[in-house]
Amino acid sequence: MVRVPFRAAADRVRHRLTRFTRPKSAARTTARTPGDLTGSAPKPYVRALSMLAVVVIGAWLGLLAVGSIRTPVGPMDTNMTLRPSLTGGSKINVSPLGALELDSHIAPLRLDVDVDRLDPVRSQALVDQPERFSGLQDEVTQDVAAGTRELAVRSCVAVISGATALGLVVYRRPRRALAAGGLALTLLAASGVSAYATWNPKSVLEPKFSGLLSSAPSLVGDARSIVTEFDIYQQELARLVTNVTRLYDATSTLPVYQPDPGTIRALHVSDIHLNPAAWHIIASLVEQYEIDVIIDSGDTMDHGSAAENGFLDPIRDLGAPYVWVRGNHDSMVTQAYLEKFRNVTVLDDGRTVNVAGLRIAGTGDAQFTPDRSKPVGGKAAAELEGMRLATSLRDQEQAGTPVDIAVAHDPNTARQTDGTVPLVLAGHLHNRINEQLKGGTRLKVEGSTGGGGLRAVQNDKPEKVRASVLYLDRSTRRLQAWDEITLGGLGLTTAEVSRHLPEENLKKDAPSSPAPTPSPTRSPARPTPSP
Repeated sequence: MVRVPFRAAADRVRHRLTRFTRPKSAARTTARTPGDLTGSAPKPYVRALSMLAVVVIGAWLGLLAVGSIRTPVGPMDTNMTLRPSLTGGSKINVSPLGALELDSHIAPLRLDVDVDRLDPVRSQALVDQPERFSGLQDEVTQDVAAGTRELAVRSCVAVISGATALGLVVYRRPRRALAAGGLALTLLAASGVSAYATWNPKSVLEPKFSGLLSSAPSLVGDARSIVTEFDIYQQELARLVTNVTRLYDATSTLPVYQPDPGTIRALHVSDIHLNPAAWHIIASLVEQYEIDVIIDSGDTMDHGSAAENGFLDPIRDLGAPYVWVRGNHDSMVTQAYLEKFRNVTVLDDGRTVNVAGLRIAGTGDAQFTPDRSKPVGGKAAAELEGMRLATSLRDQEQAGTPVDIAVAHDPNTARQTDGTVPLVLAGHLHNRINEQLKGGTRLKVEGSTGGGGLRAVQNDKPEKVRASVLYLDRSTRRLQAWDEITLGGLGLTTAEVSRHLPEENLKKDAPSSPAPTPSPTRSPARPTPSP
C-alpha cells in the first residue's frame, strides 16, 4: 500500500514529459489518465535523432570490439583499425618512434595502422634469400590490399552487429533493431564512397610527423625526392630491415659468462644516439653476464627534445640499476625525465652515490651542442668542468669516503680527474681508448653502443656497436679485468668478445680475477645483400 503514492507520482511525471513529444491533436483527443500513455508518440525529428544516435554509438562500439585485424605487411606485423573521425585521413603508428599522419581522404572514418614488431622468421627469410628484395615492394602492396579487404569485411560485420545489438537493447523491437543495423551499413557504405571519391595519393608528399619521427624529414630527405627516386629508397629500406635483423641475431651469439660471486660486474655503455636496437643489446648483456650496474656516459639522445623522452622508457625494464651522466646531445629536459625513474641515478656537479657496492661520482657535459643559439665552450669548458669534478673527488677522499669510479662524457673532462680516482669512464669519441694517465688513474673511453645512432645509415661504412663489461674486486673495488663486446654494426654479422687485463695484473703470475677468459667468437657469416 505504501508504494501506491510513489507509483502515482511517477505516472504523473511520465505523463507530463510525454506531452512535449505528443502531437497536439492526439493530446486533445486522448484521455489524460496519469497511467495511460497510449496514443503518445515522439516527434519525427526526435525519433530520427534517437535512431541516428543508436546507430552511431552502436557502430562505434562494434568497431572497438571486433573492428580491427592483425595482418602481416612484408616482414612486419601490423594492426589495422577503422575509427570514427571528423576529419578522416590515415595514421601510422611506429612504436617507439612516433606517428605519421596523412590527409589521405575526407570521410567520417580514419584508418589506423599500428606497426607492432619485426617478425624474425620472415626477416630471416629475407636475409637468407636476398633475391626476394626485388619483389618486396609488390609483396608489401599485395599485403596492404589483402589487409584492407579483410578490414572492410570485418568493419561491415562490426558496425551491423553493434548497431543491431544496441537497437535491440534500446527499442526491444527486432524490426527497429534491424533498421538500425541497415542504417549503419548504409552510413559505412557512404563513408567508403566518400573516402574513394576524395582519395588523395599525393598526401604522402605532405606528411605530418610526431614523436621521434618529427626529425624524419632531415634524416630521409625531402618527400618529393623519395617519390622520384623510389627505387633507391626501396633498396635502402630493405637493407635497413635486414641490418636490424642481423644486429639482433648477432647479439644472441655472445658467449655466456659464468660470474664469480666475489666480482662486481659493471656494464659501460655510451653514445646510444636514439638507436632502439641498443636496448635489446643491453638487456641481453645484463642477462647473460648477470650485470650488477649499468653506467651510461651520455649522449643517449640526439637532439635532447621532449619528444624524444619516450625513447628512454625501456630503461625501466633492463633489470639492473642505471647510472647516467648528461652528454652534449642530452638536455636538462632529458635529465629531468630520467630523474623520475626509480632504477636510474643521475650524476651531475660531482654528485656521489653508492650503487651495487661501488662508490660512483660524475658530472654532466658542460655543453649542449644542438642549441645553436648559444656559444660552444669547446675544450676549455670541458676541462673546467673536469676541474670541478676533481675538486669534488678530493673532498670525498679527505672525508674518508673515496670514490671508486668517476664518470664524465667528454674525455677532456675525464682527464682532469687524474690522480683523484682509480678509474674514470667517458664516451663522446665513438671509439675505444684505454689509457693509464700519469697520476695513476685509468681512463676508459667507450665507443658507441648505438652504432652511431640513426645517423649511421648515412655513413659509407657501418659504425660498430660497442660496450664493455668491467670486473671489479668486491673488497678492493679495483678493476681486475674487462671484456670488450663488439658487434659488426648495420649490415655486418660479426660478434666479438675479448678479455683484457690491467698492466699491473699482467705482471703477476696469474690474474687476481678468478673469472675464466672467454675466447673471441664470431657468428656464422651469411650472404650480405647487395645495395
